[in-house]
Amino acid sequence: MTSGWAMAAVAAALVGFLFIGLRARRTDEGLDDYLTARHSQGAGTLALSFVASGLGAWILLVPPEVAAFVGPLALAGYALGAALPFVLLAWAAPALRRRLPAGRSLTDYAGERFGTPVRLWVLGLALLYMLCFLTAELTALSSIVALLTGADGRWAMLAVAGVTLAYTTWGGLRASLATDRWQAWLLLVLLVGVATLALTQPGPSVTVTPSAPADAPLAVGLSVAATLVIAVTAANLFHQGYWQRLWAATDTQALHRAAWAGALVSAGAIAVVGALGIVAALRGLPLGQPPVPLFALVQQGPAWGLWAVLLLAVALVASSVDTLQSGIASLLVTQHRGTTLRGARWATVLLMVPVLLVAWQGLSVLRLFLVADLLCATAAVPLLLGLHPRVPRHAALAGMVAGVVGAVLPDALASGSLGQGIVAATFPANVPTLAPFVGALLASSAVTLLLTWLDQARASPQRSGQRSSPT
Repeated sequence: MTSGWAMAAVAAALVGFLFIGLRARRTDEGLDDYLTARHSQGAGTLALSFVASGLGAWILLVPPEVAAFVGPLALAGYALGAALPFVLLAWAAPALRRRLPAGRSLTDYAGERFGTPVRLWVLGLALLYMLCFLTAELTALSSIVALLTGADGRWAMLAVAGVTLAYTTWGGLRASLATDRWQAWLLLVLLVGVATLALTQPGPSVTVTPSAPADAPLAVGLSVAATLVIAVTAANLFHQGYWQRLWAATDTQALHRAAWAGALVSAGAIAVVGALGIVAALRGLPLGQPPVPLFALVQQGPAWGLWAVLLLAVALVASSVDTLQSGIASLLVTQHRGTTLRGARWATVLLMVPVLLVAWQGLSVLRLFLVADLLCATAAVPLLLGLHPRVPRHAALAGMVAGVVGAVLPDALASGSLGQGIVAATFPANVPTLAPFVGALLASSAVTLLLTWLDQARASPQRSGQRSSPT
């Protein structure tokens, strides 16, 4: 297959996505349906949507590299981190749907439960994380296209962004859900095909030296695995695209089944792709700089394998980008009462301008992405604990502040310098480290639970006195 045929297949896929997305729009839709598709989606559609939304181009790059250089334990952490947000969503769904039957976003819950300061903080965290995710996906696609074809990948990036923006602006969440069904099946079929091709290629006929260790010491593997579990889980809890689907589900049972299916399939996909990185390393293949083990493995086979990877990358990016576009627009629109459907569409378009400017320049947002992950980890536990009615507002707010302190404290104590602790929490080497994430998680959890216990302890004598007082 020539590169011309490959690009034709990519173009055909994008045209197909555009057609499906534009057809999904309801002629009588209002703003609420545009943002939530409320109570309209069954378990099957939502499960495919969770898979398509959660798996982006990053799975072709990061899990194989982590697996090749650290080993199976770190890969297991990555897979678990990708699955846990769906499990937590299934756990939180009944309480959230009861508490906010007309809800639209995570910030609705944060504001209703904890007040305006927490709502604005959650809004900032969600926007920072999702904008970094969106920029990283488009930048990754540009790099993959350039690597596989030698052409300027920015035009492919622009095409995907334009197509997804067209149908999400026109059809809202329903358009994203409709295309997710097809994108999920396409990317799963392509993923199986690419994995089969890679694994059936003959290995070296002589003993070779692995090009990467693929088996780091146990302590290193555990540290990387724990870091990935915390970082990926915490950050994805602030993915508005997932919370939109909570209200799109026909009922809680459908959401439960969809979330568990999404968790299992996503974890399995990451495990398979990551395992290919280990295979490439053990075969002694040159992994490149920066390392791209999956591509090194596929390049050993026929040319059509590379074009299958290209089409897979486009499907992965389109499926995650349309969810992010719809989710970010939903977050922005729900902050202002009286916003019209036209205003929601303009918000969807305008949010892409800074993203495309950064992605077009090929600028890395990795460090900012890691900081966003860490900040999400400072607030995730207090936010979830707030689902319990006995957790007071001040406990959750103090827990979030404590999480920020906890993120800085481990390295500050180790170095004896507060400044060094702050710098370490911004990951200057662009590599996530465990201490800030554990510190954030433990401090936010401990303070929230402690203040909740103290609040209950103070309230108990008062309740006892009220029961024993004469009437």
